Amino acid sequence: MALKNRPLPREPLPDADVHSEGFRQQRQARRSALVEDYVELIADLIEDGNEARQVDIAARLGVAQPTVAKMLTRLCADGLVSRKPYRGVFLTDAGRKVAEESRIRHQTVEAFLRSLGVSAETARVDAEGIEHHVSAETLEAFRKAMTAPR
Repeated sequence: MALKNRPLPREPLPDADVHSEGFRQQRQARRSALVEDYVELIADLIEDGNEARQVDIAARLGVAQPTVAKMLTRLCADGLVSRKPYRGVFLTDAGRKVAEESRIRHQTVEAFLRSLGVSAETARVDAEGIEHHVSAETLEAFRKAMTAPR
């Protein structure tokens, strides 16, 4: 019998401290997701041989240039990017580290979804959200599942 539309049995609620920790981690992930998206995109633009310009970042993220300008100011203040007049945006060492960690998480999640039979486009889009909310333990489980003999 297919489980497709059947709800799973409900587990009892965990202890309040344990329960609240999950929500705290999700709030932190939401806060860092935007930062990670920006620095990963900036790294991608630079590695693609282009300057990471505000106009290009806005176009690729589908947001207005003033939104990008505000975030770039924040990223500068956080020490993740630097800007030069009449030039693009550049990642600092700390920014490159954040971008690389985010890219690795994204690639792992995307590969895992593909290994389950998810289409390339859906896996890419879904990984964009999941990558920010997945723990190191879960990523390691994804890696093990993908390399386990079938």
